[in-house]
Amino acid sequence: MENMGVIHENLDQKVYLIIKDMIIERQLLPGEKIPQDKLARELGISRTPLVSALKYLEKEKLVEAKPRRGFFVRLFTKHEMVSIFELREVLEGLAARRAALNITDIQVEKLKDFSKAFQISKSFPDVGSYAKVDRGFHNYVTEIGAKEFLKNILQTYNIISFSYQVVSSEGLVRPPVETIDEHLAIIDAIGRRDPASAEELMRQHFRHSIATLKNEIENGTQNRVAKIERLQFGKSTTPSQGLRTPKTPNVLSKKP
Repeated sequence: MENMGVIHENLDQKVYLIIKDMIIERQLLPGEKIPQDKLARELGISRTPLVSALKYLEKEKLVEAKPRRGFFVRLFTKHEMVSIFELREVLEGLAARRAALNITDIQVEKLKDFSKAFQISKSFPDVGSYAKVDRGFHNYVTEIGAKEFLKNILQTYNIISFSYQVVSSEGLVRPPVETIDEHLAIIDAIGRRDPASAEELMRQHFRHSIATLKNEIENGTQNRVAKIERLQFGKSTTPSQGLRTPKTPNVLSKKP
């Protein structure tokens, strides 16, 4: 007789993997409410394993529960995205170095497939398709180079998955036109088995994205300041001027 506890545990795990994949593949978008009834019907399950899976995803920070509202796909702030990309810069830079040291001839051929896919994207830009190739490429470099603890860190903490939780542009921080050549250079360095170049190019790749995110944060802050100024003073001012404090009349200096 089958152990019902094991069956239930396996179902929870299957549902967890399905929903996680839906988030990573952007079938469920950042900030979007997860339709529990609809999902349960489509998966042919009760709410119990679904809720168990969602609670586990909540622990992994991919989902957040809002009281009396339900579960939502987590929407990361740009400040959080900067932290995620800073982690990726270090960890995937190391993964690229190790990939260049350990890559086999068969794996080099697989990398060339990514190179061809990026070249096609260059000629026929499709952001959705490009984003999938982008995710596949970064995961593959990690698979080659991130042995044991490094791979576990990246997988356990969903570091790569987190970085695609941007609302716009299919989860890409920068458009393909800015990143295709960077990917091709990384592929070339790993294929040539040049660990120093592979690590530096991968880290540069992430530094460029970090700079983009920081620039968006700065511009967003300046825009908010300008908006406040317009509302408060009824005129347009440049963001660099900052908020001005209205002068308070000095009642002591007034003559009677």
